[in-house]
Amino acid sequence: MILKDLISIHDLSVEDVETIFDTAIKIKASPEKYTSAFPNKTMAMIFEKPSLRTRVSFETGMTQFGGHAIYLGPSDISLGKRESVPDIARTLDRMVDIIMARTFSHKSILQLAEYAGSPVINGLSDLLHPCQALADFMTIFEKKGDLKGLTLAFVGDGNNVANSLMLCGAKTGVNVRVICPEGYDPEPEMLEMAREDAKLTGAVMTVTHDVNEGVSGADVVYTDVWASMGQESETEKRKAVFRPYQVNAELMALAREDAIFMHCLPAHRGDEVTDDVIDSWQSVVFGEAENRLHAQKAVIYLALSEEDHF
Repeated sequence: MILKDLISIHDLSVEDVETIFDTAIKIKASPEKYTSAFPNKTMAMIFEKPSLRTRVSFETGMTQFGGHAIYLGPSDISLGKRESVPDIARTLDRMVDIIMARTFSHKSILQLAEYAGSPVINGLSDLLHPCQALADFMTIFEKKGDLKGLTLAFVGDGNNVANSLMLCGAKTGVNVRVICPEGYDPEPEMLEMAREDAKLTGAVMTVTHDVNEGVSGADVVYTDVWASMGQESETEKRKAVFRPYQVNAELMALAREDAIFMHCLPAHRGDEVTDDVIDSWQSVVFGEAENRLHAQKAVIYLALSEEDHF
């Protein structure tokens, strides 16, 4: 085991991130070489939130390695309610080889990692979404051929995706601009953490409320839903606030001519993005979604492998 947990990209070194990308690219190019990597290994997948990409990519990944994944939905396991998170972690640790969790509270992820000896992967929390960011930057590398010095403009809520994009940009030398309405900035501690990490690579982390200035000259334009799961009661209010931050053809035209468009999905077409952008030649959203599989397979491989890759 050479990657104990994946809780936050902040916890990884620059070299760790490069190793994940290298491994993901190798696995994607020759998946047949890894079909017997982990026979009889089992992953527990804890879901407090519904998911298409997270569940399918992790379950498919374990299957393609020759292993098995068990889905534990809200009705199967209620973190901290039916049973405490530490007790759940210690129980699963006796039965499975690796744990993935998609939760509301980031504290639940931290507790799982603290009390389980098996590797724990953060499949999403309200604070961070590291697997998404790794897949995103893998996609950018594939499309651009390099990462260092590029500029990614994230347009929307300063949410868990924005936080992880900043942290991944800091480790890879990508400048990240978070462009959001006032009052919807990223967590200050996440911005400060990303800026501290960015000293290693020279990347610049920026938060601005000027959407035109923020997108201007960007190599990548990225957006996400305006109201995340758990914020449904704010949907109408957020629609009014975020309307000027819609990514449409006019806004995309401010980016570089060869800029790519990204979205972590699911997309609310007509809200944060228009059809003529998400269906355009610049859009890489479905290749980005596919890379969730490959990036996460790399994380699983490095967590369960006995070879010392780092």
